Amino acid sequence: MVFRRKSWFDEFFDEFEDIEEELERFFREFTKRKEEFIGKPLYYGFSVRIGKEGIPEIRTFGNIKPGHVLHGIEEAEIGEVREPFCDVIYDDRNNEVILTLEMPGLEKSDIKINATEKSIEVSGERGDRKYHTKVPLEHEIDPKTAKARYNNGVLEIKAKIKGEIKKGGHEVKVE
Repeated sequence: MVFRRKSWFDEFFDEFEDIEEELERFFREFTKRKEEFIGKPLYYGFSVRIGKEGIPEIRTFGNIKPGHVLHGIEEAEIGEVREPFCDVIYDDRNNEVILTLEMPGLEKSDIKINATEKSIEVSGERGDRKYHTKVPLEHEIDPKTAKARYNNGVLEIKAKIKGEIKKGGHEVKVE
């Protein structure tokens, strides 16, 4: 009998299978509880990117969150507040972090941003459009350097990283 260790590629696709199963459970539950959802916007998505050391990172966003299990079925929680799609880029050339968030339907004055050394929290509200997210950062930033621009539903936040982004990692010798 031969045992094969899973490659990162297999693990990557296992994550997609997990997400597909989660969506199928949600839609089964949705059809059972559709009266609760009528008139509410449903917003769910995910993004995949290759993170540290080549490991895939899957992040979800929207106003639908996995909930508790009741009678063997996971119930989705639908909130009034949407978690916006957010992409985080660490620019080692300019030594800064760049957050891009999709928050359509707001005005600049509707958005509130709170930056700390280790996270950036963003919220906004206009009518039935309510957004909120708190993004943990891999590198500490100087919150006083944070600047934001909002145009056509897209919010971009830039902040300088304290110190330097370390490149290359640590070389490992093969024995």
